[in-house]
Amino acid sequence: MAYTSTQNMSPVINAPDDVRSAFIVRVYQHLALAVLAFVAFETMLFMSGAAEAMYEFFFVSGGQGTWLLLMGGVMIGQWFASKLVSQLDNPAAQYGGLFAMAGLQSLIFAPFLYLAFNSPEYGGGTVWTAVAITGVGFAALSLVAFVTRRDLGFLRPIVMWGFIAALGLIVAAAIFGFQLGIIFSVAMIALSGAAILYQTQDIIRRYPEWAHVGAAVSLFSSLMTMFWYVLRLVMQLTRR
Repeated sequence: MAYTSTQNMSPVINAPDDVRSAFIVRVYQHLALAVLAFVAFETMLFMSGAAEAMYEFFFVSGGQGTWLLLMGGVMIGQWFASKLVSQLDNPAAQYGGLFAMAGLQSLIFAPFLYLAFNSPEYGGGTVWTAVAITGVGFAALSLVAFVTRRDLGFLRPIVMWGFIAALGLIVAAAIFGFQLGIIFSVAMIALSGAAILYQTQDIIRRYPEWAHVGAAVSLFSSLMTMFWYVLRLVMQLTRR
């Protein structure tokens, strides 16, 4: 459905209970669609050999600088995808943004997942352990966000400045060659959890009932960030 000037811009929190419930269902259906698209893109990268090639380039021959370039490119791509999702008068662009975000996430995960699946340093179940932990954590945080009566808007500046500080540390680590250890992974998991809490409540308080695709993309980005650092932590703890 295309956006029109007469379309209701009121947040879904002001809508009747049945409309609000239908909106939440659509958001999580599209979140599941984004996750399935990520799995499909990742499968294609592995089957085509691109994941192995990316692993060789970024982890074997490229070094920290090339990894930083990949992350920078993905961040630019994510910004572009978010712009597509925000085109309220163009549902096709919103879905394009959703699939673009899934594709970009698959690119940054591909070499990391190849390492986790194939390196003898890690157990074979490392990735699946991280998937389970992330899934349980995301479900628990979502439940807390829905049932709490407290306004979680205070988390927004914490999340924003926390990710800015984390990006600065990542850049510094790439430039100066120091390692970001277990404490950094734990802190980033906590920060991602705070983002999920805030965004889960925010989609009800800020998004209108027809903006479910944009809401799903917002949650998908935080979910994948949490998965990244959970996987990183599990790999750090199980390294042989």
